[in-house]
Amino acid sequence: MSDYKFSLEDDSVAVIIGSGAGGGTLANQLAQQGIDVVCLEAGRRLAPVDIVNDEAAMFPKFTWLDEVIGEGDALPNFPLWICKTVGGTTMHWTAATPRLQAHEMRALSTYGEITGASLVDWPISLADLEPYYARAERMMGVTGTNGIPMLPGNNNFKVLEAGGRKLGYTDIDTNRMAINPEPKDGRGGCLQLGFCTSGCATQAKWCTLYTQIRDAEQTDHFELRPESMVMKILHEGDRVTAVQYLDTEGQMHEQKARFICVAGNAPGTARLLLNSASTHFPEGLANTSDQVGRNYMRHMLAAVVGIMPGEVHIYKGPQVAGVIRDETRHDPARGFSGGFQMHTVGLSPGSLADLMLQGKWGHEFTSVLEKYRNYATVMIMGEDLPTADNRISLHPERRDQYGLPVPVVHYTNHPNNRAMLHYGLEQCNKLYRSLGAEQVFDLKDVFPATHNMGTARMGEDPATSVTNPWGQTHDIGNLFISDGSLFPTAGCENPTLTIVTLVLRQAEYIQQQMQRGAI
Repeated sequence: MSDYKFSLEDDSVAVIIGSGAGGGTLANQLAQQGIDVVCLEAGRRLAPVDIVNDEAAMFPKFTWLDEVIGEGDALPNFPLWICKTVGGTTMHWTAATPRLQAHEMRALSTYGEITGASLVDWPISLADLEPYYARAERMMGVTGTNGIPMLPGNNNFKVLEAGGRKLGYTDIDTNRMAINPEPKDGRGGCLQLGFCTSGCATQAKWCTLYTQIRDAEQTDHFELRPESMVMKILHEGDRVTAVQYLDTEGQMHEQKARFICVAGNAPGTARLLLNSASTHFPEGLANTSDQVGRNYMRHMLAAVVGIMPGEVHIYKGPQVAGVIRDETRHDPARGFSGGFQMHTVGLSPGSLADLMLQGKWGHEFTSVLEKYRNYATVMIMGEDLPTADNRISLHPERRDQYGLPVPVVHYTNHPNNRAMLHYGLEQCNKLYRSLGAEQVFDLKDVFPATHNMGTARMGEDPATSVTNPWGQTHDIGNLFISDGSLFPTAGCENPTLTIVTLVLRQAEYIQQQMQRGAI
C-alpha cells in the first residue's frame, strides 16, 4: 500500500477500470491534461521478452480464463476470447481499423423495424465522429491515412483479390491497419511474421501497453495497478465514491475516486455493473432502465478454407491485411439487412485442425492437414443485430475463484444473421472454386466472440439506454462507460477504432465537465 503513487483515500483521482483500447487510451488522454488517474487492470503486465510468435504459447499468458458460461449459440465453455493483461484485448487484436458507415449508425431508420431485433439509431452521427476518427487514425498510425503506406499483400491476400475480381468485386485492398509498415513512434515495423493475435514481438502492432500506457507513465499523473481484480463499485446516493478490488495476495482494497470510468470489455463491464447492485440500484448499478447487459452483439462470424492448387503459406504476413468491402453495403435484395466484410485470416495448423477436422482420424485427417501450405483462408464478418434477450447476466448459484457470480453469455443468432451467413458462405465458396480449389471447408458457429459490443448502449432516453451520447451514465453523473459496451448497433466493421474514437470524444467531455465542476 505504501508503494502506491496515489493514496487509497485520495478522492480527487479518476479511477479507470481496464487498460485496453478504451481504458488505456482514456487514461493517457486524461493524464496528459494533468488529471490524476489510477488504472486498475485484472491481468499482469507482460514484458517484451514474454511475447513470442506462437499462438499456443501466448494463449495462456494473456487470455481471460476465468469461468464464463455460454448459452444458446454461444460456445458453452469458451464463449468469449478476451484478454486479462495490461493492454487488454489490444494485445491479441488483429489491428484492422475500418470506420463505421453512416447507414450503420442509423440502423433503425435505414433497415426499419425488424422482428426480434431492438434496432435504434445512434444518438450521434458519423459527422460527429469524423474529427475524432481522424485523431484516432493519426494516434494509432493507421495505414492508408496521414501519408502512411498500406501494408504489402501476402499470398493469402493475392488469392482473395484474384478470386474477388473474378466474382466482380472491386473494393479490395490490404486494409486499414494499425500496424507500422516501417519503424515509427519508438516501435518496430512489420516483419510479416504472421499470427498477430499472439501479440507483436516487434511492437509494430498498436497496443495500449506500449503506446498509451507508456506515454501516460511519462507524466506524473498516472498510476497503473496490474493484477487488481475489481469486485464492486461503491456509491453514495447518485454518486460513485470508490472501487473495491483484490490484489495478487487476495487482500481487499478500496480506492476512492472523483469519478470512475469502466472499460472492462462489454461482458466484463456489464458484469461489474450488475455485481455492484445495492439497495438504491437493486437491479445493478446504473440500471434503472433494465438495459445493462442487454443488446449484446458480437458480429456474425464464419470462415472458409480453400485448398488451392499451389502453395499459399497463410502463416506469412498480417492475419487480416486484406479485405473485400463490396458486401458491406445495405442491400435487402440479398435477403438480409446490413452487410459483411470478407477479409483474410491466417490460422495455425493446430487451430484449423480443431475447427475443420473434428471427428476425423487417420488418412482422412492427415491427408487434409498435410496440405496446410496450400490453404487459403477468408473470414466473413457481418453486422449482428441487437436483441434484448442476447445479454450478459449473472449465474444465480455458481461462483468463481473470487466468490463472484460467474457471468453467463446468452446469445442466439438472429434470422438475419443466418441469411447473411448463407449468402456469405456461398460467395466465399465461389471465390475459391473460381481459382481451382480442390476442397473448400465452411467453419461456422465455431468461433468464440472477440468483438463484444452493446450491454450498456448510449442514447438520449434514460428509459431505453444506459448512458448519454458521451458515455456518462444517466443514473450517475460521475460514472462513465468507456468501451464497446456503448455501441447501440454493431455495424460490420472491427470495433477497436470506434472505441478509441469514442473515448477521445469522451475525454474532451470529461475535461469540460470537470472545469464546470459538474463532476
